[in-house]
Amino acid sequence: MDSKRKLSTQGDSLYQVLALPKTATADEIKKTYRRLALKYHPDKNPNNPEAAEKFKEVNRAHAILSDETKRNIYDNYGSLGLYIAEQFGEENVNAYFVVTSTWCKIIDNEVLA
Repeated sequence: MDSKRKLSTQGDSLYQVLALPKTATADEIKKTYRRLALKYHPDKNPNNPEAAEKFKEVNRAHAILSDETKRNIYDNYGSLGLYIAEQFGEENVNAYFVVTSTWCKIIDNEVLA
């Protein structure tokens, strides 16, 4: 994960990279990715570091949004959810957010009191 990126629980920025709504279908994601990948490909934009960076962003967005499990995690928990999935496994993301939720902290505080 890029240390410059701030982790968020909002799942919007990858859709913005592809200029698509969250309701986009798998086909729409694929078509948009292909169009943008061709547009920003380093071979078509030699000596253009901005295009190369955009190409990387487009590839990252596509890799996540075209994978049903990762897209679901991203839609529900944002980039923080993807980070948790990377650290603890995709199957443990829901459990992580339940355990760290305010609801669990309230119950824990009541038990300790």
